[in-house]
Amino acid sequence: QVQLVESGGGLVQPGGSLRLSCSVSGIIFSINVMGWYRQPPGKERELVATITSRGSANYADSVTGRFTISRDNAKKMVYLQMNSLKPEDTAVYYCNADVVRRWGTPSVEIWGQGTLVTVSS
Repeated sequence: QVQLVESGGGLVQPGGSLRLSCSVSGIIFSINVMGWYRQPPGKERELVATITSRGSANYADSVTGRFTISRDNAKKMVYLQMNSLKPEDTAVYYCNADVVRRWGTPSVEIWGQGTLVTVSS
């Protein structure tokens, strides 16, 4: 069974930094796009950033210039470096991956369980 496991969330003061990590466990053939989404309290889930297998990144306007997404294809991991954090960045952050489990089969979208990031003084 393929799973995504996030780590790195926690409490941080405004202006601080955190690094989220997400690993893909299980036997797979390949990983296409990977990304991070977040769901602030009382709001809908929203895109934070995505990255293709070749390293092309895309960011939400609200995090551009502060957050950096990266991935290590050999380790099947994706990261989100978050700098200059603001209270409005408080949310549950979810890892997402488009995974091909076996050659010749369609890809499936997999979600992690989420990790809470709280930005507060």
